[in-house]
Amino acid sequence: MDFEDNLLVLRLNRGDKAALHHLYEKYKDCLVTLAGALLRDRSGAQDVVHDVFFSFMQQMGHFRLTGSLKAYLSTCVANHARNCNGAWRRRQGSRSAKSDLQDHEPVRQVVLDEQIDALLKALEQLPEEQREVVALRIYADQRFPVIARHQGVSVNTAEGRFRYAMTKLRALLKEKGN
Repeated sequence: MDFEDNLLVLRLNRGDKAALHHLYEKYKDCLVTLAGALLRDRSGAQDVVHDVFFSFMQQMGHFRLTGSLKAYLSTCVANHARNCNGAWRRRQGSRSAKSDLQDHEPVRQVVLDEQIDALLKALEQLPEEQREVVALRIYADQRFPVIARHQGVSVNTAEGRFRYAMTKLRALLKEKGN
């Protein structure tokens, strides 16, 4: 457990809103990246993180940290992203995600956009369980036992999903010449 996180949670439970702000600043970048990797609509990544922190704020006074706060928040973001994806699929069906990447070099931007689009399209071709394992492992830096608990599967299954996903991503990207 992270001592700083425990201290911040203690302060948070005592009503210190500055502690919530500190936690938000500490974890927002990795959580927005995670949400962006999981969402089919990447523009909603910040909204997902804001929703998670709003829910977290409502627990002020009685939240009890039993493990890693980063893992807890990552799991909350992944669950919320999964719910958003389900709602999005019901409303709109499948649609390709677009990158929000901003760069001032036009040629480089075009190349990066093509590579990101290829990766996002490849990720979309993965089964949702595999895509989620990849995002949690790479973007949230979660270990396989945490991912396995989150998905309700064995560690071997989580590792297998990751391995199959990476093999498929390599094949899909090689096929596209990226």
